[in-house]
Amino acid sequence: MTSELSAEAEEVLEEIEEKNVDFLRLQFTDILGTIKNVSITADQAEKAFTEGIYFDGSSINGFVRIQESDMRLDPDPSTFSVLPWRENVEGGSSARLICDVIDTSTGKPFSGDPRGVLKRAIDRAEEMGYTVNAAPEPEFFLFEEDEEGRATTKTNDAGGYFDLAPKDLASDVRRDIIYGLEDMGFDIEASHHEVAQGQHEINFTYDDALSTADNVATFRSVVRAIAAEHDLHATFMPKPIPKINGSGMHTHLSLFTEDGENAFHDEDDEFNLSETAKSFTAGILEHAPAIAAVANPTVNSYKRLVPGYEAPVYVAWSDRNRSALIRKPAARTPAASRIEARFPDPSCNPYLAFAALIHAGLDGVEKDLDCDDPVRENIYEFDEAKREEYGITTLPENLGEAVDELENDEVIKDALGEHVFENFVEAKREEHKEYLVDVSDWEIDRYLEKF
Repeated sequence: MTSELSAEAEEVLEEIEEKNVDFLRLQFTDILGTIKNVSITADQAEKAFTEGIYFDGSSINGFVRIQESDMRLDPDPSTFSVLPWRENVEGGSSARLICDVIDTSTGKPFSGDPRGVLKRAIDRAEEMGYTVNAAPEPEFFLFEEDEEGRATTKTNDAGGYFDLAPKDLASDVRRDIIYGLEDMGFDIEASHHEVAQGQHEINFTYDDALSTADNVATFRSVVRAIAAEHDLHATFMPKPIPKINGSGMHTHLSLFTEDGENAFHDEDDEFNLSETAKSFTAGILEHAPAIAAVANPTVNSYKRLVPGYEAPVYVAWSDRNRSALIRKPAARTPAASRIEARFPDPSCNPYLAFAALIHAGLDGVEKDLDCDDPVRENIYEFDEAKREEYGITTLPENLGEAVDELENDEVIKDALGEHVFENFVEAKREEHKEYLVDVSDWEIDRYLEKF
């Protein structure tokens, strides 16, 4: 690749000089959602934009084999942002650029790049005349570190939902995180203490699906980095402490038409939802068991997805209660009409999770699927007979079952693409196998002296 600088890239080069940036982190994610980066000096920025930066893809989880290792990073200039915690003693700073991964053997986007997977989902929506907007709510825990700087599971506060200081001792940490996010261009809507001790939520405004997925990856990095400055460990593990609420990443979705109208809004409908919105919802509900493998991708994810801890496990939708998989939130304006998928958790790869949700919803729209009536009662209080009467099924109970569902769902397999699907399934099968043969502390405590 050799090309002329775009106007957007030129602006980035000027900003690098103005803000005294001396290092650039070229970021991308592996298939499991772990952020990777290649650092370059600022004087290599122009080369990065015109020629790309080459790296060994065989070292990245789920990318390519050793004989296919050469890959290229093409930085997206629209993602340039100075890292608020990386200013050095000489006054220089570091910045990041999120990159697309290119297969050097073909010169085309690499089929195993999660960001590329989401771009394909967005392209499908655009072919149907829609822009996809998304707004996630990633929750996280803050834990104290031990004397050696290792993470513990000891929370640094005893706060509960919406509590204030002195119970919520992390309000200053959240404030610093928000300042850092705002420095990186985030528009923060709200922050608060969540239900469990040590659990927090910071909400940022909706954006197009690709920008939002980029923001989720950035959000996790900023939260961890600034928490560490306070000698705390931030984790997006879904269920780090047993028998309390886990962390979710409720994801709000809507489609907008080419003329800027919200395709999900219908003023004359009882729920202000259009037929497009209902078919989109029906598509997600139909494919939810397979989506779970991507949106809830760890063995720990299924410790959160149990009744009684405000986590949705029942495949249904509602305009009221939060026990359903999908909720229709109240909307003050037509532009705010949306649906909220409540089952994803923050351990997921946001690019893959959003892609799976979008493809499932669009499948419902293309097939004009009918959406069942909303369930306004508390499904947690239903017995099995009543759930059967309502036709309500449940999500998979563990990662192995979820991967089984994924392997049998052609729509979600196609959403991921052959390369990502095969490598994702292989990694998750191995993870579940390792979990099954492990012996937990709970088993030792319960059985060692009993038998």
